[in-house]
Amino acid sequence: MSAIINDNHTKSSAGDPIYAGLKSDILSGRLKSGLPLRQDDIARDHGVSKIPVREALRRLEVEGLVVFEKNKGARVRHFSEVEILQLIDIRLALECRALELAVDNMIASDLSAMRTLLDEYASTTDIARSSAINAQFHDMLYEPCDNPQLLGLIDDLQQKLGQHLRLLVTEASRLERTMHEHNEILSACEAGDAAAAVLHLRHHIETTKKEVAAFMRRGK
Repeated sequence: MSAIINDNHTKSSAGDPIYAGLKSDILSGRLKSGLPLRQDDIARDHGVSKIPVREALRRLEVEGLVVFEKNKGARVRHFSEVEILQLIDIRLALECRALELAVDNMIASDLSAMRTLLDEYASTTDIARSSAINAQFHDMLYEPCDNPQLLGLIDDLQQKLGQHLRLLVTEASRLERTMHEHNEILSACEAGDAAAAVLHLRHHIETTKKEVAAFMRRGK
């Protein structure tokens, strides 16, 4: 599923590469949650004035990735534990609906590709790779739903969660449990049973939410 960026800009500007670079660094976790984003430093690094830097930061603010604080400037947005769990709730609603729409549109090559991906997931020990495969599997589940607006909302949510939060979800979730539930979801899709697939997906995300909550409590 290709990422959909909420961007009203139709013409390129000096702020575009700054925006793209900062966004990539935030989503990858290279710029950590809560980190100050000093306009003078960014402008100097890019050899520009502060005007395009401010433009880039405002665009990231609209996307929920950056916040401005009075007398402090911009910083990478920090999601509280409560906000993370609320985002997972939103994920539950959006993704269950997408899967419900997608199952009837799945073809043999879709199902075969997902089965191959799960085989790779079972043999992967690297957390970052497991996280990437998990995200790819879910994207492939929803792609056939034929609803670009819904897929766009799911992409927006994934961007808000960010790579560092997706890694947290992967670390918090038990691999054996995740593998078993992914197989349940895919088996229901292979049987053309949308209701069962959605039921398994709902259980999967709800269990993930509980594990993430427990993981964050232990991390205090």
